[in-house]
Amino acid sequence: MIATTRERGLEAAVELLGTEGVRALSHARVDERAGLPPGSTSNWFRTRRALLGGVVDWVAERERGDFDPAVMPTISGTDDLIEGLCAMTELQAGPFAARTRARYALFLELADDPQLGEPLRQQRREFEHWTERIVDAAGIPDPMPATRVLMALCDGLLLHRLTVDPTLDTRLAIERAVRALAGS
Repeated sequence: MIATTRERGLEAAVELLGTEGVRALSHARVDERAGLPPGSTSNWFRTRRALLGGVVDWVAERERGDFDPAVMPTISGTDDLIEGLCAMTELQAGPFAARTRARYALFLELADDPQLGEPLRQQRREFEHWTERIVDAAGIPDPMPATRVLMALCDGLLLHRLTVDPTLDTRLAIERAVRALAGS
């Protein structure tokens, strides 16, 4: 599928956020990064705030598509849960690293913004509910707090991989946490 110029602009905005941070985000820089005619991004997003909102929506849409429960493997035990969490952290720190960094940058930038921060928090809650169902299916007792622990652990591991040690093997920490939460 050929990306529209708007999609190319949003992809470029995410790349800028993920590689250079929030301060690097401008309409002109997005146009330049995407190879678009000057003014293209500002035609879709008149203000920087509108551009940030567009990026928030784009990231959420892509993540919902990439981690669509309908196409994910079935999790039926702790070993499956360990494999799934390891695979997800590898994707987030590997092929989706720029998007992961962009998401973290957006969370930090928009934490106190009720309008633009809320879609990020809503996306997080949806992901948390989906993960809770998986944790429950894996047989982990008390799945809601276990989900929060696992998600916090994976966030910490991802942040470490993206900022300090790109070669960190996350498996041992994930395996220990899952087995401890499962009581095995």
